[in-house]
Amino acid sequence: MTADKHPTVAIIMAVHNAERTIARAIKSALAEPEVTEVVVVDDSSTDMTLQIAQSADDGSGRLMIGKQAQNLGPAAARNRALALITADWVGILDGDDFLLPGRTAGLLRYTDQADMVADDMWQVREGGDEAERHRLMGDQLSGPRRVDFPEFVASNVSRNRQRAELGFMKPLIRRSFLQEHHLCYQEQMRLGEDYEFYARALGNGGRLLLVPAQGYVSVVRQNSLSGRHTIEDLRNLRDCDHQLLQDFPLNKRGQRALRRHYLSVDCRLQWRLLIVAVKRKDLVACLRCFLRPWPVPAYLLKQLLCEIPRRLQCERWSRGVSSSSL
Repeated sequence: MTADKHPTVAIIMAVHNAERTIARAIKSALAEPEVTEVVVVDDSSTDMTLQIAQSADDGSGRLMIGKQAQNLGPAAARNRALALITADWVGILDGDDFLLPGRTAGLLRYTDQADMVADDMWQVREGGDEAERHRLMGDQLSGPRRVDFPEFVASNVSRNRQRAELGFMKPLIRRSFLQEHHLCYQEQMRLGEDYEFYARALGNGGRLLLVPAQGYVSVVRQNSLSGRHTIEDLRNLRDCDHQLLQDFPLNKRGQRALRRHYLSVDCRLQWRLLIVAVKRKDLVACLRCFLRPWPVPAYLLKQLLCEIPRRLQCERWSRGVSSSSL
């Protein structure tokens, strides 16, 4: 049982060009009896997202919709939504995703034990059969357990395996905790803004409880925004670890986790910078990419070894096509 007899829940949604899925997302949130507010902020969509969102209103007076004058990214849109809510708890829902009936009640059962309660996600391919969904954590989570700062950060280090980063989770968060610590999203971040937000909450002493899947369904898209990040997006994600290290008196586990995450992002950043340098034939910039802490040089060499055969194969294919057309 929770400490509050009847805790209220607000669901916030930052959406951009989600006309195909926004109605399903809103309706799934409004279908939850415990949800007293659904706040949608349209991040300057260029399609019919706003109009379709308005048509999804169930007439209960719980839906509030705002529109950004210009596209500022999901962090800014979520901050605007956070400023509007009054409920005891706040949950995040992406415009592509949806909630299964009972998900909110399932999380509320654990709210007396934590400031953030996150459940394992169900994932389903876009356009796929919903019956074929699988859990993000797989068999790693058999029951409720606490997650501290080092474990959370370490889970977000990219590995050559099925992605199970806790930065993807969409928890319920105690609104009074956010207010007490003046927590908000970093608006310059368009990649990993959730990771930074949750890490900062944990750094401020937030208690995170991870529980088995209660009914959040994440729709995995081939061309998601997180897959179209820029060099600046990667740089902001990498550098947020430096800021977290400065802002909190972390133990050695926390410091090591942040360094590993920093370097994992730097690997991806330096690879992008190396590609640009090669295209510009800038030898100095190429060398600069390799003059980074380990394991960045090893990562770059591995990427090159994978890329060279692919390039050669493409060239051979191109020559073959040219020859056959003569």
